[in-house]
Amino acid sequence: MIKGNFIDNLPKVYGIYTGGFLAFIIIMAIAEQMGMSAKVIGICFVAFTVAIYAIIGWLSRTAQADAYYVAGRQVPTVFNGMATAADWMSGASFVAMAGGIYFKGYGYMALLVGWTGGYVLVASLLAPYLRKFGCYTVPDFIGTRYGGNLARLLAVIVLTVASFTYVTAQINATGTIASVALDIPFQYAVYVGLVSILLCSMLGGMRGVTWTQVAQYIVLIIAYLLPVFWISNKIGAGFFPHFMLADEVARIGELEQQFGFVANSKENLAMVPKGLAGITKAHSAVNATPWAFISLALAMMMGTASLPHVMMRYFTTPSVKAARKSVGWSLFFIFLLYSSAPMLATLSKLSLMDPTLSTGIIGKSVAEVQAIDWYQNWNQANLMFISDFNGNGTVELNEFFMGGKAVVLATPEIAGLPYVISGLVAAGGMAAAMSTADGLILAIANALSHDLYYKIIDPKAETAKRLVVARVLLVVIGFAGATIAAMEIQGILGSVIWAFDFAMSGLFFPLVLGVWWKRANREGAIAGMALGLISGAGYLIWVRNGGSGFLGITQLTFGIFGSAVSLVSMVVVSLITSEPNAATQKMVDEVRVPSGRTILGKQ
Repeated sequence: MIKGNFIDNLPKVYGIYTGGFLAFIIIMAIAEQMGMSAKVIGICFVAFTVAIYAIIGWLSRTAQADAYYVAGRQVPTVFNGMATAADWMSGASFVAMAGGIYFKGYGYMALLVGWTGGYVLVASLLAPYLRKFGCYTVPDFIGTRYGGNLARLLAVIVLTVASFTYVTAQINATGTIASVALDIPFQYAVYVGLVSILLCSMLGGMRGVTWTQVAQYIVLIIAYLLPVFWISNKIGAGFFPHFMLADEVARIGELEQQFGFVANSKENLAMVPKGLAGITKAHSAVNATPWAFISLALAMMMGTASLPHVMMRYFTTPSVKAARKSVGWSLFFIFLLYSSAPMLATLSKLSLMDPTLSTGIIGKSVAEVQAIDWYQNWNQANLMFISDFNGNGTVELNEFFMGGKAVVLATPEIAGLPYVISGLVAAGGMAAAMSTADGLILAIANALSHDLYYKIIDPKAETAKRLVVARVLLVVIGFAGATIAAMEIQGILGSVIWAFDFAMSGLFFPLVLGVWWKRANREGAIAGMALGLISGAGYLIWVRNGGSGFLGITQLTFGIFGSAVSLVSMVVVSLITSEPNAATQKMVDEVRVPSGRTILGKQ
């Protein structure tokens, strides 16, 4: 029996939870040995973990605005770091990152550099100061710092565009996992994922999302690291494979030379199902030049420091000092997964290519590989494909295709691990996508309910009415996101990158200059947000429709163009218009003082 304050008992509560989850894994492993089918194991893992999250969401229900919007500002630093890491470990990080490295090579490491380095900007430029401000949402800071409803409204628009783009990718990931685990069509599975997401956030708001995300982080990090260490030891890559990465990449290079890589013709590629890609060289790069790598990393850094659902996590800490410490813990917990993504991609490719391993398929007959259970399962899910293009009846390097989002999910089966590990990975992927989707949908709904409805439309609205509006918006936004995700307009990783670019185009400089430049004013912020978002979106549309672009800025880095326009327009307009009043400039000075009361106080 746990007695006393819930916050004080957090280590004990989550210690018991972790032990219970490990016990569940053992029970499933025993059940598999006793003959439980793979389908039932997958359903049990997804259903059990989602049920736990739903229970946490129910127990965290609240009717208090402070608890709903910022979890009562009482989340301890370590647990806030875990919740932030879960919020950050999206379907892109868990499901698609290793797939991107697998297919496109280590040029995709620019994403890891940018996403991790972005937290340096968060810690040094924004998080502690926004926490000192005492706001509920990012548009709340923009609206109060610059004044006027137009600035607040534009911040809500940028937030909604960026976060909604991001949330469709997360619902896409939950749909992918649910469709495989539950054996249902993807178009229906996205709505199963949506229901799971809403169960965590609808009743408890930020409080419910916070304690759910801590539980989700525990699941996802176990699910990601366990297969990496297990496969590494199984194929002889060492107990701690991260130190052997260079040797394993060199081994892949040798295998590529041994088997030879033949590029497929357009006619061959036309036969491959949409969204699948073939094995490419591990050292081939998505970034053709150093600038391409640097620009992608830079865009992800600035985007990280602009995403509202990331900033919101630091509004929940007890103090400014705690917010700064939380960033450090966030980086630590994120590092545990990010340092493993390249290794997982490498181990997956080795498992498929190395003829000395029982799992290798290159060089085997097409019929033999097509008869393997894991191939049949993923082929039925339209995430794996083999065709004898060369007509010799043997699987060659250019004849095996796989969906990027299948790399992490399918690797345990490919490597010959017990299916219970595949069920665990599915549960981890579901946790990663759900945790980020929770934060994103909450960020949009909170901005619309607090900054649009309460601050602009009905400033006299009672707390109960505000929370009803917020919860209705959660459902509407979630349903819209699931509907668009079902259309599969863009892949998971591409949608996530676009979200970062949209966020930095409209919000990075208005946020940073709002803290560090007293001369920045309302007119400048309005110009910066509006022109930054419009120019960034316009550049994306232009490049997508065949425009050549310039200065090496692509559809993956269009935020650099948008943010540059935002900076120039914000500085120029601020300088040619009246400076902020004395009260606003004093407020900016107080924001940078690490101690003392918050600027807004209790709302």
